[in-house]
Amino acid sequence: MVVMLCRNRVADFEKWKSVFDSNTPALHDTGLRLMNLWRDVEEPNNVFFLFEVKDIDKARAFITDPAAAETGKMSGVLDGECHFLESSTDD
Repeated sequence: MVVMLCRNRVADFEKWKSVFDSNTPALHDTGLRLMNLWRDVEEPNNVFFLFEVKDIDKARAFITDPAAAETGKMSGVLDGECHFLESSTDD
């Protein structure tokens, strides 16, 4: 299974979360399923989230789309990063 681990540093968590939640249908259409969302204990405007990825090409296209950058800017994202990961252990 491939997952996408992201980190966003945001200006205001509540504002960011509202926009993030409103984007759920678009994420679903891209084949991304939110698995977990965390806030840093020391810096609560530092947010980490993990998605299950059904189609890595669609996921890459989604996060590199200029509309995604505009949505991030609108929601107060100051900086962020995403990484595609797969398990390196045998199950």
